Amino acid sequence: MIKTFRLPRVAACVAVAASALCTQARAEEIRHVLMVSVDGLHALDVANYVKSHPHSAMAELASHGVTYTVARTPENSDSFPGLLAMVTGGTSISHGLFYDVSYDRSYFVNGDSTCSGAVNDAVPGAMQSAGPGSTIAFDESIDLYDTSSGTAVSKNVIDPKALPYRLDMHGKCVAVYPHDAIRANTIFEVVKAHGGRTAWADKHPAYDLVNGPSGKGVDDLYTPEITNVGGLDNTVSVYCTVQNDYLKVNGVLNQIHGRTHDGKPARVPAVFGMNFQAVSVGQKLDHDNKAGGCESSPLAGKPGGYLDGAGTPTTVLQYGLDATDAALQSMIDALKSERLYDSTLFIVTAKHGQSPINPAKVNKPGHFADLVAGLTPSGQAEIDGQAAMNVAAGCGNGPCGFVQDDDIALIWLQDQGQTGNVTTLLNNHAKELFIDEVMSGHEITLKFDNPLHDSRTPDLLVQPQYGTVYTTSNKKNAEHGGFSFGDTNVGMIVSNPAIEAAVVKTPVTTAQVPVTALKALGLDPQELDSVRKEHTQALPGLELSH
Repeated sequence: MIKTFRLPRVAACVAVAASALCTQARAEEIRHVLMVSVDGLHALDVANYVKSHPHSAMAELASHGVTYTVARTPENSDSFPGLLAMVTGGTSISHGLFYDVSYDRSYFVNGDSTCSGAVNDAVPGAMQSAGPGSTIAFDESIDLYDTSSGTAVSKNVIDPKALPYRLDMHGKCVAVYPHDAIRANTIFEVVKAHGGRTAWADKHPAYDLVNGPSGKGVDDLYTPEITNVGGLDNTVSVYCTVQNDYLKVNGVLNQIHGRTHDGKPARVPAVFGMNFQAVSVGQKLDHDNKAGGCESSPLAGKPGGYLDGAGTPTTVLQYGLDATDAALQSMIDALKSERLYDSTLFIVTAKHGQSPINPAKVNKPGHFADLVAGLTPSGQAEIDGQAAMNVAAGCGNGPCGFVQDDDIALIWLQDQGQTGNVTTLLNNHAKELFIDEVMSGHEITLKFDNPLHDSRTPDLLVQPQYGTVYTTSNKKNAEHGGFSFGDTNVGMIVSNPAIEAAVVKTPVTTAQVPVTALKALGLDPQELDSVRKEHTQALPGLELSH
């Protein structure tokens, strides 16, 4: 059974020489942890919002919480590794996922239920023999859709036929669900093993991922699809995105009131939460509803993002911030009405940030692989490197590699022996490609597992100059996924009425959230695989005792 721990009141907490010196006073019992990811939320957004909205929910949480101003996500800041940091306590080193759409050299193409291997005749120079190796698509494309109305509407479940396949330990060809792809367990599995109820709400059915390798970690998983392939894409507008967010908010409110997300009687979860998309969408949109589809948006045509490098929000982004804060207030009110506020550790942070903040920095030169294909190589090494890149970029499926880009580029090569030549090509043409850093060889293995031995690790990672987004889209002006400060410096508040307001400027990571949460519930964080492997510590400035 889950134990109860006592959270000492922090009477004073001062950041000195990168460490937090804290004193403690009276204690309260913590029985629940509510974790919220406000995707895209920067530490700067929190500071600006609390200052300009002193009576807001974020201000209330900060008034009896520790605010971490130098909180960082894992450096590959896509939604998958971003969320997995919050629920596993680790990075791609331990959980093994780099992006929601990535590559695995041991998987077979989506729908290849015989694991016979794909033959890719469409890519010049690509491997013509069958074998493993495939993109891993764990996004809205794996949903089961209802098209009876003439437009696609997700049934909010996964279509097994849309999944990649692999050979299991017995040589049987099996579908790979998102939770099967994780190499580390989650906080939900640990809490459930000790008798606690668990719940989570997120933006795609692919967030089955949080169930962990057991596939059973979350008792109440709610995933209303935000982006229907062939149907409504809520993210064309911050207004429609808020409506989708509020489906999840209502689910969380039901859980606080002792029900499942859809209203059936249930225990209040020991650990639960959700993600918000409105801030992220408000940051990214060039103009609200520019692509059409959100018919009722009162913000249609208005510009999104920030007005300046100081993080002043546009009307579109302000709407996302205000709607999210109102939702947080509804959670606070519900906890108070159920007399659970004092016994709940309320954590607000983000899977990822977004870059650039400063609109003057936006640079959208086109997709990375297209830029590489347009180069004029000099010398045999560059010619061979360009050819290897073209194979990976032109690979629709099968064992011929993959190139993924946003404000980063991840490259898996068919012929890993060409890594050096590709590195030479990219470094020699860094200016034309808007590259800040090319990581390969030892630069990769210093941070991640060796791509020659690990089926998931990219052969190369490219970090562009700040503000560069490798896209041709005229609908967005920001993205995430990269290593930049804008991508990785996120807001973080850990709150409970027994904590006096404190600001900690010690650098921390979102991977420390589940360690802190488990300690709050009286459980051993060492039960998390990632914590043992990566030696993740609890957040500083919170003296958790039992």
